[in-house]
Amino acid sequence: MQQPPVNLPLPPPLMMSEVGSFAHLTLMQRLPAIARRVIAENDFPESIRENLERLIQELPAGKVRSLKDDQGADLTAWASYLTPFLGKSWLEIPWFFAEAYFYRRILEATHYFLPGESQGLDPFALQKHRGLETAMASIRAMCDRLNTHLNQPRTEDKTSLIALLYFALWGNRADLSLWPLEGEDANPSRQKIEGEVTHILVDDTSLIADKITSGQRGRIDVIVDNAGFELICDLCLADFLLTTQAAEIVYLHLKPHPTFVSDAMIEDVQHTVRVLAADHDQAVQLLAQRLQDYLATGRLCLHDDLFWTSPLAFWEMPEALQQKLAPSSLILSKGDANYRRCLGDRQWSFTTTFQEIVSYFPAPLAALRTLKSELAVGLKQSQLEALWQEDPHWLTNGQWGVIQFVSK
Repeated sequence: MQQPPVNLPLPPPLMMSEVGSFAHLTLMQRLPAIARRVIAENDFPESIRENLERLIQELPAGKVRSLKDDQGADLTAWASYLTPFLGKSWLEIPWFFAEAYFYRRILEATHYFLPGESQGLDPFALQKHRGLETAMASIRAMCDRLNTHLNQPRTEDKTSLIALLYFALWGNRADLSLWPLEGEDANPSRQKIEGEVTHILVDDTSLIADKITSGQRGRIDVIVDNAGFELICDLCLADFLLTTQAAEIVYLHLKPHPTFVSDAMIEDVQHTVRVLAADHDQAVQLLAQRLQDYLATGRLCLHDDLFWTSPLAFWEMPEALQQKLAPSSLILSKGDANYRRCLGDRQWSFTTTFQEIVSYFPAPLAALRTLKSELAVGLKQSQLEALWQEDPHWLTNGQWGVIQFVSK
């Protein structure tokens, strides 16, 4: 594994072996529940159902093995990724690596890359589509608000942009990988999405808005996280940037195949735009029309890359992808998993500055993240003391967020 190009000692990775940790809960309960839900929600033949059952039985004490020859374009890369961990139990491998490997094993088990009826079949499609459907009331309200912002005088653009950045942050609460446990509310339209400023632990939103509205009219790249309502928030932000001419072009970087249940692919963006276009609400239709125009004219670009589904830290980004991102005026990293990869999913001190770690990025970086895993940086000691008293689960319950910015 490459070292980050910063002058900091590299802490150990987050592991799943610590009983009582959210990482341990993920391995013991959430991953098996996700695999069982894949079985329940897809009409797979018995052979595929058996593959998934075997995967469930491997957790947590089974041994890590190589991927089978499933004709995936990333097969050779995964052979390299897995070499240091072959024969180890799931409890003995780093948390993020294990999650990425688990979702890749789901695709192997469902014959996603093999010719046949299951080829290219998203095993999480039903959950994604239901997530979008159940959020329609929130989506219509969001589109109304977006059109209000677009109709305001241009002198109000910064204020509107800040509001949309807050929505882009809190939209991440509708993360389907966190839904499968019984008793959890699986309806994102019931989530509180408004900008709860007091729950933003680091808020560089004003700095980000200054950067975007500085008059450069350059290129903005978004490393997208989830489909569903979060993707709607991202599309509304992209629409605002393009319609107000704050950006000349917006690139959405998406997953090349299904992973982490709700992570968005190019197909999910296309499906979402079709759903918006077919809705009866005029504000929703207007958003769809603008998005279709921007896609057709090349001002809104959809890109995917196998790196986004790899188990690697972002500092291990291939040089070719770094060069693609380097011309960006601003990179927006969305969501918890991307944030974890920014930090290498390692046990940094909570008071380590974000800038110290991510200075390796090839362009200015803004991270919008609701906390759903046991790592955080850039906090003050006084904040930590108050947080542990107010909310012992602040690191993982998705009720707290950060918006952090690093200029180059």
